[in-house]
Formats: sequence, structure tokens, C-alpha cells
Amino acid sequence: MTGDTYVHDPDAVDGESADADPDEVEPDDGDEFGRSGWLLVGVMLLAFVVAPLLIYLRPPGLPFKFAYLVLPLVPALLLGATAVWAAQSSK
Repeated sequence: MTGDTYVHDPDAVDGESADADPDEVEPDDGDEFGRSGWLLVGVMLLAFVVAPLLIYLRPPGLPFKFAYLVLPLVPALLLGATAVWAAQSSK
């Protein structure tokens, strides 16, 4: 019963077999990140680096709860909105 057994070939993608020449791979154009991707990276930099540094280096003269809980929410909400926009615009 060796003729009707299935052997999975993980290298076979879209009809290609594992014997395909790796030098014949089509180069991608590199434009898949796009403008929305770079905008998302910029907002991530703002939310994860710039905003915490500003709060650390120049702590606001506000109560503790506002300064360290509410102020980080502003870049977090901006990051969330930008991520949703980038995901929708990439379709």
C-alpha cells in the first residue's frame, strides 16, 4: 500500500516543489510597507519613546493620577486610531 499514501511536502507552495531552484525566486518590489506603514511607525515612536521621555524629563505639575495615567492615554489612543486607519487603508 505504498502507492496510495500521502506524504506532505512543506516546501511545496502554490504548485512549486522542493526541487525548485532558489535562485529563480521573483524579487519583491519592496513597496508593500507604504505611507500608512511609515506613519504607524512614527506614531509608535511617539507613543513608546517620545511621550514617556517627556513625562519623565518634564513631569507635569498636575496630580499623580492625571500625570501618569491619563497623559499616556493620549498617545495610546492616537496609536490605536492610526493602527486601525493603517489596517483599513492597506486593503
